[in-house]
Amino acid sequence: MKIFTESLDKGIWDAIENGPFVPKFEKYGSFIEKSWSQWTDSESKKVKFNCIAKNIITSALYSDEFFRVSQFKSSKDMWDTLEVTHEGTNEVKRARKHTLIQEYDQNAQR
Repeated sequence: MKIFTESLDKGIWDAIENGPFVPKFEKYGSFIEKSWSQWTDSESKKVKFNCIAKNIITSALYSDEFFRVSQFKSSKDMWDTLEVTHEGTNEVKRARKHTLIQEYDQNAQR
């Protein structure tokens, strides 16, 4: 998925990995979200990356998975949910890695 989205535009993978771009402006030391009518062309392009990413992700899913993630507003949330569903949490991944290393070491000693 990373290779495919980056081949279209690196901004698409960035939206998946880091979340959607939200145009903001600074006012009195705090950042306020711009209304869409205030977006520059560059900002509009960056916002669109999240929409493209969501389309790519949902187009690649079976209906069960589609319904699991279709309500999310960001491609990052979709991706993170799918990642945990299919690969497990970071703790689960570490435990699997540890188990595989132990099995390898045991087999290498035989």
